[in-house]
Amino acid sequence: MFDVLGKLAWFFKKYWKQYTLAIILLIIATILEIIPPYLIGLIIDIITDGAMTKEILIQYVAIFISIIISGYILNFFWQYGLFEGAINLERIMRRKLMKQFLLMTPTFYEKNRTGDLMARSTNDLNAVSLTAGFGIMTLIDSTLFLGAIICAMGFMISWKLTFFAMLPVPIMAVLIQYLGRLVHERYMKAQDAFGNLNDNVLESVSGVRVIRAYVQEKKDEMKFADMSEDVYAKNMHTAKINALFGPITTIGTGISYVVALGYGSVLVSNGELTVGQLVTFNVYLGLAVWPIYAIGELINVMQQGNASLDRVQETLDYKADVANPQTAAHIELPHSVQFKDLSFQYPTSQAVNLKEISLSLKSGETLGIVGKTGAGKTTFIRQLLKEYPLKEGQLSIDDIDISSQTKEQVLDWIGYVPQSHVLFSRSIRENILFGKEDATDEDIDRSISLASFKEDLKNLPLGLETLVGEKGVSLSGGQKQRVSIARALIKNPEILILDDSLSAVDAKTEANIIRNIQRERSGKTTIITTHRLSGVQHADQIIVLDDGKIVEHGKHDALLKENGWYKEQFDRQQLEGAHS
Repeated sequence: MFDVLGKLAWFFKKYWKQYTLAIILLIIATILEIIPPYLIGLIIDIITDGAMTKEILIQYVAIFISIIISGYILNFFWQYGLFEGAINLERIMRRKLMKQFLLMTPTFYEKNRTGDLMARSTNDLNAVSLTAGFGIMTLIDSTLFLGAIICAMGFMISWKLTFFAMLPVPIMAVLIQYLGRLVHERYMKAQDAFGNLNDNVLESVSGVRVIRAYVQEKKDEMKFADMSEDVYAKNMHTAKINALFGPITTIGTGISYVVALGYGSVLVSNGELTVGQLVTFNVYLGLAVWPIYAIGELINVMQQGNASLDRVQETLDYKADVANPQTAAHIELPHSVQFKDLSFQYPTSQAVNLKEISLSLKSGETLGIVGKTGAGKTTFIRQLLKEYPLKEGQLSIDDIDISSQTKEQVLDWIGYVPQSHVLFSRSIRENILFGKEDATDEDIDRSISLASFKEDLKNLPLGLETLVGEKGVSLSGGQKQRVSIARALIKNPEILILDDSLSAVDAKTEANIIRNIQRERSGKTTIITTHRLSGVQHADQIIVLDDGKIVEHGKHDALLKENGWYKEQFDRQQLEGAHS
């Protein structure tokens, strides 16, 4: 149960001063809480003996007021210190998770659902934070506070009465420990169900247009309702066990009260206790109700915190599939890119996705990559982005293996426009500046012109300040692509990769963008994958991929003479263009 505290030892070590001070203040406040019941007993005995005077009453009232004020101040500071530490832990863990998410490669996201990752970043982190704050408090209350109360009852009043009154406590502890294990198991299932629900909601929101287009609203609503019921059922399954902690504690303390009053009355009648001592004992017993109940709360919080921390730690412990080398080779600028007998297979694929790719690309050249759908065009590009570890063959930049270079160095040279254009829920200006944060207005204007987006910008209500909405929902497909292209071009990268990034624009706009890139990127490398061959006719090299292999390689005119797939596709597109 207390494994979670050991797993968080690094945090407690870092903030040991804050936690030590908070715990010391909590202990002092606990001791102060024990004094008033003892004073009440003394006052009752003084009144019973008829010895109460005005001076004695004022003295006791002054003591009570001093204890109340001191306790208030101490409680403020220990709660502030303890719960500030808990909030700090949540902040640190959330930052670690975010850093991990940004470092991870596609393999990680293929293995982990987005909804489950969100659940770990929210519910699980809240449970861990609760352990570091409320958990530590209940640990002190259920051990030191309860121990102090039992000692006060045993040594200051009657050890015999204390022994019999505390007999239900061990039985409660055993039952609570058993229930704690059930809570852990059921809480894990509830959190998994919540992750599934999150994932389903994300899919429904992102695909709402498709759902509406196919009139699947009712079906999706029913699916959500079923998953909500599943989450509800699993949480209620956990809540049923949690609900047993209170009654067990209530019954146990009730039995203790009956024993205390019954056996205590006998001791008073025998002269072994005074009336004041019996009242003090029962007040102590009342104070012991929370620490006894805190045992159940402690086990509950620790079990949930432990389960949640394990889920979070599982994510944090995941090692990136492509790690930076310990001793990295440094290259100032990439002058060439070489593929030598490179083969690659996705971790989840049953077949080899790239087969013996050999190719050399010099700085300033443009490479066109074409082929039918699923031929391996995007897979080819992903090797340069260092998204997956290389299997067979070699990929090198300036004759230095890419695995000997850091991911940051390689990606710093690259401007990448993916097939699925990703825009953030910000303004067009902010989306473009994502490529180069310190860019000037002139740089922005130039990149917009190169991406042939200037005319579209004039028709938008707020121009550059227009919010694109989540995933660029307020823009058309072609506008999204051109904003993405502008974002890549503002970086003025050494290697520009356009992965089928002109598919949503018309032929005229495509031609303008290609001409702009040719003119502005003289001396720099450009890689273009496309289904429309007009976009790569100007390329220095064109490769045709089929089933992961290079089946044709050369310039546009040379490939036309080969009478292969390229010639056949070019003729078909020319014919379609003439008819349109």
